[in-house]
Amino acid sequence: MNSALPQDLVELGLIQDAQGLRGQIKVRPFSSDPVALLSTKFIWLSLLSPQLSRGARIPEAPRQYAVNSAKLHSGFVVMGLEGIVDRDQALAVKGARLLLSRAAFPQAESSSYYWVDLVGCEVIGHGQLPLGLVTEITENGAHAIMTVQGSDRIHLIPFVPEIVQDVNLTQKQITVLWDAEW
Repeated sequence: MNSALPQDLVELGLIQDAQGLRGQIKVRPFSSDPVALLSTKFIWLSLLSPQLSRGARIPEAPRQYAVNSAKLHSGFVVMGLEGIVDRDQALAVKGARLLLSRAAFPQAESSSYYWVDLVGCEVIGHGQLPLGLVTEITENGAHAIMTVQGSDRIHLIPFVPEIVQDVNLTQKQITVLWDAEW
């Protein structure tokens, strides 16, 4: 399968291992709810080159694969990809990163967001003071944490309804009940 490489690829997981004898792969998703991985018809794999560059393996150009099957199993996503038909072929892609075009994600439900869409949003705190830009969102057991890079400090803000008052993806802005001094 050969298609133009989308510019909006998002890394969604890593191939952990082969699963079974028929070429299925076991994917460790980066999300606790891997809805995009489970619903996609095509996926891009990026392998690490066996060649070293300054002591590190470099990623090869991603290749597109059709997804024949995908299911959740014990916290992993087990996928069958076109062209990978036996265990040896599945083991050959072990360690590859799975990428998907952001445009291929299913529509998020109302009041739900893909974390990738929040990265880069401006965060406005108490008194309409800008706190900075979202650089990362991480899952932390009970709730997600936004990392907000300000001009002079980093804020770690819980992404919970009591603190996050409004998310406006059109304006790339998040309003929070958070003081600049916290």
